Amino acid sequence: MKKEISIPVSISSRTEYKRKFSFLELYRTYLLLPKAITAMIRNKKKQLIHENFIERIHLAITEVNGCAACSYAHTYMALNQGMSSEEINSFLSGDGRFINETEAKAIVFAQHFADTRGFPKADAYQAITKEYGEEKAHIIISAAQIMLAGNIYGIPMSAFKSRLNGKPFKESSLFYELGMQIFGILLLPIALLHGSLNALVGVSNIRLDQA
Repeated sequence: MKKEISIPVSISSRTEYKRKFSFLELYRTYLLLPKAITAMIRNKKKQLIHENFIERIHLAITEVNGCAACSYAHTYMALNQGMSSEEINSFLSGDGRFINETEAKAIVFAQHFADTRGFPKADAYQAITKEYGEEKAHIIISAAQIMLAGNIYGIPMSAFKSRLNGKPFKESSLFYELGMQIFGILLLPIALLHGSLNALVGVSNIRLDQA
């Protein structure tokens, strides 16, 4: 039976950007995907962090950025993983009722990661490394990087769909919405190659604000 997908009205009825990103931010985020995806594959094999924990990180990132397309997609995935609609909507609304003690620091870090547009403070990352260990901390930030890339691509897609429904986003344009989608598709393979080369020469996948 097909699961009913319901997301908060504040997301489904959005007609303005909560966060808006640039073409350069999209490309920079794509560069991190090869190592981030590798970390997630490693986690799937080792089961260091449960998939529901990962999904809650994704939902926390999406709540901060306000991506309707990602909210729908990850609501569906979360439902399939056994999370309740009430818990999913709680994360998408940012009320924190379902954050448990063992995951709290990771969820707060994910929100901070989104707030800083992918450049979290060094001490924030050090805090989750101390809490979960270096390997799990890398998985947490990798999950956040993947979700941020999805949000940056999905936000203009959401705006374009809203435009087609006769409700264009404020301070948006057809050029930006289509440009981000076309740019994202065309430059993804280039960015993945670039990111893979960075990984081969040992460029760190963790970008921190040292200030």
